Amino acid sequence: MPGLSIDLGGQTALVTGASRGIGLAIARVLALCGADVIGVGTTISQNAETLAVDFEDLRGSFRPVDCDLSDRDAIAAMLAEIDANGAVINILVNNAGIIRRDEAASHSTDDWDAVMAVNLDAVFLLSRALGSKMLERGHGKIINIASVLSFQGGVLVPGYAAAKGAVAQLTRALANEWAGHGVNVNAIAPGYVATDNTSALRQDVTRSESLIARIPASRWGKTEEIAWPVAFLASDLAEFVHGAVLPVDGGWLAR
Repeated sequence: MPGLSIDLGGQTALVTGASRGIGLAIARVLALCGADVIGVGTTISQNAETLAVDFEDLRGSFRPVDCDLSDRDAIAAMLAEIDANGAVINILVNNAGIIRRDEAASHSTDDWDAVMAVNLDAVFLLSRALGSKMLERGHGKIINIASVLSFQGGVLVPGYAAAKGAVAQLTRALANEWAGHGVNVNAIAPGYVATDNTSALRQDVTRSESLIARIPASRWGKTEEIAWPVAFLASDLAEFVHGAVLPVDGGWLAR
């Protein structure tokens, strides 16, 4: 029986969307628990010096890697570079996501395609590539970042809601195939968290107040409150957890 602590020492985690917000918080918590983290972002290396400060005095290391996750060729090139460097990815966190707000009747095809490419296609491509290697080793952890909109339709975000619903189903589908081979695939479904993606909502006082009134916890979530459940799912403490889509939402879905 493992101790009641999260120890990811000796493991390497790849975290997408790690330049800020939830992704950065996840990367920091995983490094705090001892993992060496490869943080992926479109231009994350430009902030390497600033990010280095965020990871000072943590047990694990942090290495930024640039990759446009909307570009399949760029994803393939990044994976080839990881292989060439001999890195073994034990933990994959598919966090990167974008959002495009518009009414469904006028939601552009370009916006739809952009959201699907980052929020869904990249999740599958990375899970397939790195998950297959986890299967060969007989062990690995994949944690996808879904959303409360994996369960609800949302408003003015048809592409985002569709993609996040698909992420939840992909999580379950992969778990069905891989759970018996030592690979855990799970997801976290954040509620309303204070990030860049929600800045417009938070700046709209009327909208923000209506959202907070709907949340039993009566506040916006913090990025680290998403990161710690991810660390749990990445650890040996969650060995028997497969195919879960865990809401971390201040009680939003309970109301």
